[in-house]
Amino acid sequence: MKRDLLIVAIIFVIAAVVITVVIIGTSYANTRTRGERYTGLGYGMMGPGMNAPGMMSGTVGMMAVYSPNAEPISDSEARTRAQAYTGQYGPDVTIGDFMEFSLNYYVELKDANGTSIAEILVDRYNGDVTQEPGPNMIWNTRYGASQSVPGGARYDANGGKTLAETFLASYLPGATIQEDATVFPGYYTFDFGRGQTEGMLSVNAYTGEVWVHTWHGQYIGG
Repeated sequence: MKRDLLIVAIIFVIAAVVITVVIIGTSYANTRTRGERYTGLGYGMMGPGMNAPGMMSGTVGMMAVYSPNAEPISDSEARTRAQAYTGQYGPDVTIGDFMEFSLNYYVELKDANGTSIAEILVDRYNGDVTQEPGPNMIWNTRYGASQSVPGGARYDANGGKTLAETFLASYLPGATIQEDATVFPGYYTFDFGRGQTEGMLSVNAYTGEVWVHTWHGQYIGG
């Protein structure tokens, strides 16, 4: 009898271990799949090459919790803070497009050749400057997580615009792309809206995936 109970106990333990391994393996596989689908490049959220200036240094626009008496900083102060931050990319980096949203100021950065290289944000209330999340951090092949992406881009700027328009038809009926693409390393960024600018989105030059910039809040001007 004792021997039979021992055998049953051993079988139970083995079964429990097998079930645990299966559950952990399935969870890992699902997480990896979601990460690859999220980035569009198979690297998850913390992929190779994630060594951009100021990487993961803040959450501008992601945690919109402020005092009811909070007052936004001025455009000029936001520009000054953004310009100071450009030094992390090099001595000749300048500010390009500058837009004001309800949660942050959006700032395009250009190198000495006038090439768009990155996107940063200035918190509209506390003035903190950080890398813009999303495409800038994950898809950027010069400063983001996708520096080791093999092969050439599949879509040019016009192709990216077509994909963006296809997405907008269901995402926000009546919205159109407002201007030509701003070409960043590995992706394109567009302003969109119904008659006037309402938001921004980016299109991956390699996969064609669309990423809406949901962290800005409402567009104010720029």
